[in-house]
Amino acid sequence: MNVLILNGSPRINGNTSIAIREMEKVFKESDVEVETVQIGNKDIRGCIACRSCSKTGKCVFNDMVNEIAPKFEKADGLVVASPVYYASANATLIACLDRLFYSTHFDKSMKVGASVVCARRGGCSVTFDELNKYFTICNMPIASSQYWNSIHGREVGEAEMDDEGKQTMRVLARNMTFLMKSIALGKEKYGLPEVEEHAWTHFIR
Repeated sequence: MNVLILNGSPRINGNTSIAIREMEKVFKESDVEVETVQIGNKDIRGCIACRSCSKTGKCVFNDMVNEIAPKFEKADGLVVASPVYYASANATLIACLDRLFYSTHFDKSMKVGASVVCARRGGCSVTFDELNKYFTICNMPIASSQYWNSIHGREVGEAEMDDEGKQTMRVLARNMTFLMKSIALGKEKYGLPEVEEHAWTHFIR
């Protein structure tokens, strides 16, 4: 099993990293390969809807997004973690995810997704929902935990005091591991669900 974690915080070793480290420990104990990539401190611009990727299979902006793409293709699971800014995820992370999901054409079906959010106080639930939408548009099952996947802290290191938040991350990693392994067994025995040709519609015709 292989998991890719995208850390949307601009702070190295900030409170979002504390949540991620709890998950990394569990993954490693469970013999799951894990790679964490820091996104929030990188220069990543948003999508311009040029659709160049439909011809080339990669984004026209040759930055971290194109570097992450093969790691995402290889992964059995993807964890997306972000601090909360104005009840939303870090804008750099959103720019990355918009382009990553749009420009990659490999089948994401049954890769397991999990989102993790960190805030001083409020905005966790709406940010959690925002990040999960990337998974649900791509046939990716979402791993859950004993509570919504959030941890709290303002100053660097304060999330270490959130025992419930850290426990939530450990439970999430165990559940994600179980789900990835179960899906792998299911693929081996039953294959993937039948794929229908996508019926593209909009509200004009």
